[in-house]
Amino acid sequence: MVETHIRRATLDDTRSISHVFRAHISAWQRLNAQGQVEDVPYTELTIYERWLHGGAWMSVETGAIHLSHLLRGAGVPLVAEVEGHIAAYTELYEGVEPAPFGASLSLTHPTLHPRLVNQGLEIALLDAAREQAAQRKCERLLVSSALPEAQQFYQAQGLQSVTIMQRFSLPAKTGQGFYRTVEHLDPDPVQIKGWHMPIGRRGSARQQWETLWPRTWDSLPEIRQRRTHRLKLNAAGQDSFVCCQQQLYVERSADIACWSPRPLTSQLLTAIRDWSHREGYRTLVLIVPEDTAKILGPEAEPDGYSEIVYGTNI
Repeated sequence: MVETHIRRATLDDTRSISHVFRAHISAWQRLNAQGQVEDVPYTELTIYERWLHGGAWMSVETGAIHLSHLLRGAGVPLVAEVEGHIAAYTELYEGVEPAPFGASLSLTHPTLHPRLVNQGLEIALLDAAREQAAQRKCERLLVSSALPEAQQFYQAQGLQSVTIMQRFSLPAKTGQGFYRTVEHLDPDPVQIKGWHMPIGRRGSARQQWETLWPRTWDSLPEIRQRRTHRLKLNAAGQDSFVCCQQQLYVERSADIACWSPRPLTSQLLTAIRDWSHREGYRTLVLIVPEDTAKILGPEAEPDGYSEIVYGTNI
């Protein structure tokens, strides 16, 4: 165990946080003109090519954009310092969802510098998250993970399984039913307060909203070229917000995220499948709670990926 100081991150920490994430990348690569993978120095990669290795924290430029978004109110970034150096990082997202989640604070699984594992940093960040949840008068602290070792850690810390999220592929196809759609670009998270996230809930409903709805990454032309649809959809009287995002390497496949005041219904699912098919998509990828999977029907195929949502009362 080492002496650890936990604090809120600032923009001045961007380079150090990026270094923690990039320390996990063993090789920097890109496709050459012949479509072959080649190793290249980090400095020769474009910002987007760096992004492809793991997202915003792969470069200082995109890390600063992401951190700025959090500091403006989207979430709470926390760092763990050891001897004055940033050694670990996590993010907290506050939200209100129906049972079983409730009024909660969700944290992302901490990212540690690989040289400082097994030093109690995860416990220190988890304790800090509990304190933040208590200060905000949240009912629960939540965290999700697909990694067996992380799941064992949260169980050892006394967190209980709340639900299991499973990922399925489902054909997009035309269907019978009346629905209306309109483009909806308002990123205000107050719109989803108290709503379910029956499709696409990774981490928390608030985290996914802050990731998908604001057009944070439109400054990168390669990301802007990837089709992303942000819709307000009403199916059989059920309102919803739906984000349909084209997959990176399979142009006719799309990841679906959905928020609604009611759980997933067959009418809403039919509308999403029909709209997606009309837009040219043929396969939809959906992450749903285990008790919702039956609504997807026999055409849904699990791909083996799952996350366990853990929680503890505050």
